[in-house]
Amino acid sequence: MEETSRPRVNLSNKKTEKRSRIMAGQKQGVRWLLAAAVAVALSGCVSVPDAIKGTSPTPQQDLVRVMNAPQLYVGQEARFGGKVVNVQNQQGKTRLEIATVPLDSGARPVLGEPSRGRIFADVNGFLDPVDFRGQLVTVVGPIAGVVDGKVGSTPYKFMLMNATGYKRWNVVQQVVMPPQPIDPWMLGPRPWGYGYGGWGWYNPGPAEVRNVVTE
Repeated sequence: MEETSRPRVNLSNKKTEKRSRIMAGQKQGVRWLLAAAVAVALSGCVSVPDAIKGTSPTPQQDLVRVMNAPQLYVGQEARFGGKVVNVQNQQGKTRLEIATVPLDSGARPVLGEPSRGRIFADVNGFLDPVDFRGQLVTVVGPIAGVVDGKVGSTPYKFMLMNATGYKRWNVVQQVVMPPQPIDPWMLGPRPWGYGYGGWGWYNPGPAEVRNVVTE
């Protein structure tokens, strides 16, 4: 009676393929971790643009405090930012009406924050209203006092400052990856082998599109 030959399974090739898949998953995971680390490092290196640095290391940025006793702050350097709601071209200067919002560490207006109050910022020279109305700006300069005005038909007191510098910002959409697991044990042994979950990179969810303020 003849013995039927059975096909031999090459276990060596299977182990090699499995090892290759695991190594590929590890490399992909390391690339994601490096990219996340670079993004975190860059976000921590935000600096104030030269145009709005001013001369004081700590310019006044608390509008509520200024409006409570404006006479105490006349001549002090301040930095405010927000959305330009109106532009008035006057003789030799342009007056920006700004609905102020909090600023981040880079002096950029924080998106989504409610207005803290309105100010007038006088800028030397001519600024075209088309380029500034509805845009985000940050201004720096000495406080000149308070002037009466109106918001619609409602009387309103505006803090006035003489802007020695200003910065107009852009709002762009940026794809933000969800937080990636940073766990040294993920690179350790598993019942099914080494690697991220054993068979590749862990997927925590879809990417998010955010509006961000940039230069």
